[in-house]
Amino acid sequence: MSSKVTRFGVSIEKELAEKFDSHIEQEGYGNRSEAIRDLIREHLSIEQLGTDRTPAVASMSLIYDHHHRELPDMLNTLQHEYQQIIVSSLHVHVDHDNCMEVVIFKGPNCWIKKAANRLMATRGVKHGKLTMTTVS
Repeated sequence: MSSKVTRFGVSIEKELAEKFDSHIEQEGYGNRSEAIRDLIREHLSIEQLGTDRTPAVASMSLIYDHHHRELPDMLNTLQHEYQQIIVSSLHVHVDHDNCMEVVIFKGPNCWIKKAANRLMATRGVKHGKLTMTTVS
């Protein structure tokens, strides 16, 4: 964080302030300023991600049945196609039938979305979720 801080006042309804205070206490924030800074950063990140080719990092989780014919090999092949933006992956055996694959991406947001969509749309994948943010 920059050594320069700008102070400004915010006027909101008492009920909204009470709900916000309850929320930030549950989340573990030390004060309103920390929570407001995070909300602003999140909003700006979402706005930046709306522009193609924004540098981003992301994690994607996939759940799939490893007994599904050729699925693990197909997922592996697809990951090799996107090796320029895949930083790492982790394979976890959830139970007898299910596996979880976590893939970490770094690169232009539009490339990450394309790769993640292809992986999540692979026949046999039960569930997939992509979480992406900007690096700035």
